[in-house]
Amino acid sequence: MTTTFESLGVPASLVKVLAAEGKTEAFEIQAATLADTLAGGDVLGRGKTGSGKTLAFSIPMVARLAQAKADGEIRRAPGAPTGLVLAPTRELATQIAATLSPLAQTSNLVVTTVFGGVKQGRQVEAFRRGVDIVVACPGRLEDLMSQGIVRLDKVRVTVLDEADHMADLGFLPGVTRIMKATPADGQRLLFSATLDNGVDVLARKFLHSPTLHSVDEASSPVPAMTHHVFEVAPDRKNDLVAELASGSGRRILFTRTKHQARKWAKKLTSDGIPAVDLHGNLSQPQRDRNLSAFADGSVRVLVATDVAARGVHVDGIELVVHVDPPAEHKAYLHRSGRTARAGSSGDVVTVCLPEQRRDVAQLLRKAKISVRPQQADARSEAVDELVGERAPRVKPQPVQQSGTTSQNKGTSRPGQSSRRGGTGGQRGGAQRGGAQQSSTRRGGAEGGTRGESRRGTGHTGESRGGSTRGAGARGGNTRTGSSRGGASRTGRGVASRNG
Repeated sequence: MTTTFESLGVPASLVKVLAAEGKTEAFEIQAATLADTLAGGDVLGRGKTGSGKTLAFSIPMVARLAQAKADGEIRRAPGAPTGLVLAPTRELATQIAATLSPLAQTSNLVVTTVFGGVKQGRQVEAFRRGVDIVVACPGRLEDLMSQGIVRLDKVRVTVLDEADHMADLGFLPGVTRIMKATPADGQRLLFSATLDNGVDVLARKFLHSPTLHSVDEASSPVPAMTHHVFEVAPDRKNDLVAELASGSGRRILFTRTKHQARKWAKKLTSDGIPAVDLHGNLSQPQRDRNLSAFADGSVRVLVATDVAARGVHVDGIELVVHVDPPAEHKAYLHRSGRTARAGSSGDVVTVCLPEQRRDVAQLLRKAKISVRPQQADARSEAVDELVGERAPRVKPQPVQQSGTTSQNKGTSRPGQSSRRGGTGGQRGGAQRGGAQQSSTRRGGAEGGTRGESRRGTGHTGESRGGSTRGAGARGGNTRTGSSRGGASRTGRGVASRNG
């Protein structure tokens, strides 16, 4: 039986906005939590990636703040938001803001984002003018708090989203300090896929008699998701991956390292399959541009490290390919969760070399995935059936010479500047090496270039004030500077249906 937002008590103004977006029926996590959250209770919500958690907390946050504003209990003031959402990555923060903004506009509530990797000037100006809801990554928010630009003593509703991912990235000490700065009697909502790694401690410390709603086991696979394991000889792997990328629908290819993501995007584009990459070495404007190209259909292939496994919500991704199997089962589930979202179906392929067979088997067992591996190459019938209709090949565009853009011989990729030695110029936002801004690295996914660890996990680092410094393997890293005019562009068509 379906449950409508109207029947759950969602205000009519918000129901109208949701209906205009084609959202009339609540997903399970939304139906389970909305009665409690709209009533002002603290809630601990557990649900897998793609279950609709974003809308589950966005609706009550806007509804409660709008009512308090109408009753004269709160008013907008410089540097004093009344709603706060903490997220582990800037991609996720941007997506959350894109979901919140249409709802907030019904009550003239102002939403802004705060994260590292860009200059803080526009964020400071937003607080100076006054904002109602801030969606923030912990590091940059703490920076602005320490500078006296923002205070949290007026916050009525606080949300911790993807709390388990913040724990994985080492953000919990900062989250704890931020939570202590909010009023103890405020409403707190915590959403997470799992309750380990200190998340349970955080919940006990800051949530008051919370109601627990768990719609799935922490590591449960998605029923509408079909898993495949293609075992391939090393000399045939590249052809297999290229064939998997050649379909007409959207697909995401995951690699272990930034170098491989960049290499695969370049190779596919040169072969007539337009692709963009997403990883920690890209500036914020580059990341925004690449995500926008993927979301609006300019390109159909996104090649990403694990930085994209959280917070990238694009409708209609029909295939996820693990070009390199992840290091652990949680990463597998989060990567795979980019498809079969919002009730849709999707396929997931793990490309496995003979020497990876045992590790992949252990990985899938921990992820509770039952699938029989099959021998395959680019010409296999199973691959042909999975790929389906092929997209027409696109002739790559030659690189345009420019005084500020570093050049690669060959072709340019849609949505991304050409690069040499790891730094890329771009129109309206060229990077300059050796910028004198101070930077800090927090082991997380918030800023710009602390890339994936040597073990292959896809975390990006955080930048204060806009400059970042690579911290990957020794030897070949470059320093990238601040980006001019690099304010993030929120949303741009990449928000998922129902969060």
